[in-house]
Amino acid sequence: MAQLKEIIQWCDQTLNTHEFKDYAPNGLQIEGKSEVQKILCAVTASQEAIDAAVAQNADLLLVHHGYFWKGEPYPITGMRGKRIKSLIQHDISLVGYHLPLDSHPSLGNNAAIAECLALENLQALDPSERHPIGNIGFLKQAMSATEFRDYLTARLGFKTIHLPAEKSQIQKVGFCTGAAQDFIGKAAEQGCDAFISGEVSERTYYEAKELGVHYYACGHHATERYGVQRLAKAISEQFNIEYSYFELNNPI
Repeated sequence: MAQLKEIIQWCDQTLNTHEFKDYAPNGLQIEGKSEVQKILCAVTASQEAIDAAVAQNADLLLVHHGYFWKGEPYPITGMRGKRIKSLIQHDISLVGYHLPLDSHPSLGNNAAIAECLALENLQALDPSERHPIGNIGFLKQAMSATEFRDYLTARLGFKTIHLPAEKSQIQKVGFCTGAAQDFIGKAAEQGCDAFISGEVSERTYYEAKELGVHYYACGHHATERYGVQRLAKAISEQFNIEYSYFELNNPI
């Protein structure tokens, strides 16, 4: 058993949350029990994830996509109201980490993608960022564009969408999980052969072709499964408490 405040303090310090400007609050979003025996982690704080936390008697739901995003309406009604009511009724804390969990060099989503794809010699996609949100890595051996698409599909468990460019071989790869398709311009500036993210937009087709960078959409959910699991495991080891992961195989 661990104190909720101690867990949040440790996470905030580990992820350097105070050094990020984000689209939602990082850390404790809804306060539940003061003592935590079990954590359930999930990519998104959906109703199904909340129901799973209730069913598993979790004290804390740890997510990458929490609540209170910039631009959202203030009233707690409708779908969001139902979710928050469920958490409060069952005294479950909601804890969310967004950009800090994308960029962390060992626990983060991008670090996990690099490891999964065996990308080497990592560097920042944007060298001006103190805590890079995106990265660049190198394949040990170059692949053709179609070979790389099939490799991504096999390693990430998501039917990858490939928007082609002219280059015949891929070795220098930019990547940023989630909805970072508009970072393809940064990848082009850094001379990348390809860029990986989760989602894709209509405009991305033309940008890939005209910028000369192959684009691979590997799923927003599929590319961001890893950070919450790594963070939950680290919390479990630090505080000697139980954790589990809830997988809702979102096809987007």
